[in-house]
Amino acid sequence: MRSRYSAFVKRDEAYLLRTWHPRTRPPGVDLDPGMRWTGLEILGTTDGSAFHGMGTVTFRASFKGGSLHERSRFERVDGAWVYVDGEFLD
Repeated sequence: MRSRYSAFVKRDEAYLLRTWHPRTRPPGVDLDPGMRWTGLEILGTTDGSAFHGMGTVTFRASFKGGSLHERSRFERVDGAWVYVDGEFLD
């Protein structure tokens, strides 16, 4: 999760696509060059240890002018954790 946040901060589209589940990966990512991310707070996790194949991360990512609150789902693919999808929270 933290590495994907860093990729958003650096606008590293290639990394975001590499760490996206092949089943849900879009053909590209449209990153706003004006977006200024200011912080990441991990609010909770479920599963996601070395013994799990799936897990969730609930987080709040702040940006200039607001924040994004999401519960993201991750799965292991070939031993690596990849982003599947997310649910926006209030």
